[in-house]
Amino acid sequence: MDVFGVMIGLALLFGIAVVVLAVVGTVKAAKAVGAKIEKHEANARRAVETATLKAKTYTKVGPPAQIATVRLGLRTSLDGTRQVLEGGVEQDGQLGEALALLTRLDAHAAELDGELKMLEREPDTARIAAKLPELRERAERITHSAETMRWAAQDRMHRFADDELSRLSQECESEAGALRHWDGSGSGSGSGAGVAGSSGAGAGAGAGAGAGAAGSAGAARSAGAAGGEARAGLTDGKGRPSAEELLGLVDPLAKLAQRLRKPSAGPSAG
Repeated sequence: MDVFGVMIGLALLFGIAVVVLAVVGTVKAAKAVGAKIEKHEANARRAVETATLKAKTYTKVGPPAQIATVRLGLRTSLDGTRQVLEGGVEQDGQLGEALALLTRLDAHAAELDGELKMLEREPDTARIAAKLPELRERAERITHSAETMRWAAQDRMHRFADDELSRLSQECESEAGALRHWDGSGSGSGSGAGVAGSSGAGAGAGAGAGAGAAGSAGAARSAGAAGGEARAGLTDGKGRPSAEELLGLVDPLAKLAQRLRKPSAGPSAG
């Protein structure tokens, strides 16, 4: 019974752990989906506001058109800078500091945009004329700061791309030189000798047919010498019949030599 109870307890604990993990995963997924939806909503709202401002710059006249122009320029500059910095921060971590500065700058731009919105609804044209130059000057300062960071980031990425391309070009040139250096030192003495032999053979063939013939004759003599060790050749004098044997004069010559070797029976013998 004790073992059975322990097993039931373990099963219950396992089930509770599975439920807790499922709940935690569901909550995280819901938060991620909610954050993505909020981001898309903010982007859509911003796109609608930008399109509205563009329309106002063409359809309105006077102070409303001027205010719309200032707000549109502010948004365009900040959006362009953010796209550049976010696009390059993965390759260059130093752009993260510029992105943090842009976030702070965006907060000031949001405050300024709110003031410009309030000024759009201002019925007093004199107050609009008095406040608009100050707000435009602040917008120009924010825009200049954003453009400065954007241009610096673009120059930085361009410089890094040029440096990387220069290094890559040098490596390609070095590799091309190594591929063309087929008569250089090989991986071993045998491969080096083979390469040198191939180069020598090519040079001999280009020099003329006489050198090739001499090389062929030398190779034939070497082959003949090697073959002589195994069997007699045609011109080495080994194993071939002599002229006396071919003419049948071996026995008469042997008899004549035997007679010449016999002592003569002359006076000195007595």
